[in-house]
Amino acid sequence: MESLEISTRDKAVIRALQGDFPLCEEPYKVLAEQAGMTEEEFINCVKNLSAEKKIRKMGAVLKHREAGFVANALCAWSVPAERLDEVAKEMVNNPAVSHCYDRNTAPNWNYNLYTMVHAKSREECEQIIKSLATSTGIDQFQILYSKKEWKKTSMKYFCDG
Repeated sequence: MESLEISTRDKAVIRALQGDFPLCEEPYKVLAEQAGMTEEEFINCVKNLSAEKKIRKMGAVLKHREAGFVANALCAWSVPAERLDEVAKEMVNNPAVSHCYDRNTAPNWNYNLYTMVHAKSREECEQIIKSLATSTGIDQFQILYSKKEWKKTSMKYFCDG
């Protein structure tokens, strides 16, 4: 059985990863310096943490409104259960889709797949959604536009040093 212990070294790597990702030619070198190790050591530690399932993912948080994507819609789709994986794969291949996930349906709400679509206008957003509907053959959907952007924060681990 793998150890669940997280070493001091692992904690330093996790602390470095959960901050802003350096926008430079050698970002892992910068993160490695923050963690007090070489770039190679840092990358190997990240790989080991992932292999040991001590970290699950690394991801970027785009401030889409600041990037010019002011029309942002959650689109709820009604997809036959047997086509869910196929349709989801098609939708995530569209660069305007940032999130795609399935959820259980509810009484009077038969939507089970959700995509977050980002565009520069509502018209563009609707064109993207219509294109997704055409390419997948899914014609039952609801578009829910974002009215407010909430503060995006992530959990912070091992902040005590």
